[in-house]
Amino acid sequence: MDKFCINGGKRLEGVVDISGAKNSVVAILPATLLAEGPCRIENIPNISDVKCMLEMLEAMGARIRAINPHTYEIDTSIISSYTVPYELTRHLRASYYLLGALLGRCSKARVAMPGGCDFGGVRPIDQHLKGFEMLGATVSMEENAFVHARADHLTGNSIYMDVVSVGATMNVMLAAVKARGLTVIENAAKEPHIVDLANFLNSMGADVRGAGTDVIKIRGVDHMHGCDYSVIPDQIEAGTYMAAVAACGGDVLVRNVVPKHLESIIAKLVEAGVRVEEHDDAVRVIADKPLTKVNIKTMPHPGFPTDMQPQMAAALCLANGTSIVSEGVWDSRFKYVDQLTRMGAHIEVNGKVAIIQGVDHLNGCPVKAYDLRAGAAMIIAGLAAKGHTEIENIIFIDRGYENVVEKFSALGADISREPILDHPDKIQNAG
Repeated sequence: MDKFCINGGKRLEGVVDISGAKNSVVAILPATLLAEGPCRIENIPNISDVKCMLEMLEAMGARIRAINPHTYEIDTSIISSYTVPYELTRHLRASYYLLGALLGRCSKARVAMPGGCDFGGVRPIDQHLKGFEMLGATVSMEENAFVHARADHLTGNSIYMDVVSVGATMNVMLAAVKARGLTVIENAAKEPHIVDLANFLNSMGADVRGAGTDVIKIRGVDHMHGCDYSVIPDQIEAGTYMAAVAACGGDVLVRNVVPKHLESIIAKLVEAGVRVEEHDDAVRVIADKPLTKVNIKTMPHPGFPTDMQPQMAAALCLANGTSIVSEGVWDSRFKYVDQLTRMGAHIEVNGKVAIIQGVDHLNGCPVKAYDLRAGAAMIIAGLAAKGHTEIENIIFIDRGYENVVEKFSALGADISREPILDHPDKIQNAG
């Protein structure tokens, strides 16, 4: 088990290249189950979530060939099982996409309840299961934590999402592309990775229209073929580096991005006093003065993304004045706050609202990552702090950030990965 060691207080300068989108690829990889030929997928991030998903596909019989570290050829023409056991799903929340993909391909699926980040409460999949049932599937929860979905055949239907859910929208899309007739998803999520999945499915011969709006229409097809596809850049990884520049000061060109995907993040950084220059596939972030207070409320796209809330909160710890951060997506996503207060931050949490009184500086100290994005917040805080910071439980960070040490080091940060030699209180399940 490793930790990150950071000596903070250094400006960030240079160029950083953003990897493919984690939230896209964890749905696109299961979608290959719907193809009757090999798929060649480029710009796949080299992260542990991807490794887990590839292992699950291989366990089901898929043939996977690495062309290079970011390009894979995946052939799912022969699948030997429609069951995904718990030992494979326990570390990956996105394993639930295998339910929709297997249901679409085989009209049956049996997948253990997924793991992943814990935000202090249950992250239900009731909207997913409701969608499957509306398509004609029978869904049961087995005593051993398996979800079992089956149908003689799937039939298109109108499905209204009771809450805007990225995961449920994508999962229903996966199940519906080969269903008979027309499926209409209303109150659909509109995130960039929804559009990315739709584009991938259409590249395989699906008929998906309206992705990126709140109504998605899917006309079922009988056959889907392999294709070549490149995953979009990761808006959250890009936002993380942008927030780090805001916290530390500096001048960084963030390349391989879609600036439109970053609009809400850019707006809040500019409001905080950061200069952001937009280019065709890059943004330049310049932070040369103290941050000013900003209020943030996370919302479904195109609102401010919940996956950027901890990183921005870390930066706002150093802003002049009092910032208010409201969490509008998850019930509990402030577990990380106690780690920031250890570093000298002044934060009060009341339910889904955090009140951040800016301080002159943070102090380095030992901290832990409680989930993926909270881990990114710890990195930002450590980079901006005075002194030495050590971050444990970095297995969470490895789930979604490729070469994070190398990328920050290239910007001038003093950060390294070191083994933990004595770790008596390690967390057992890193999810």
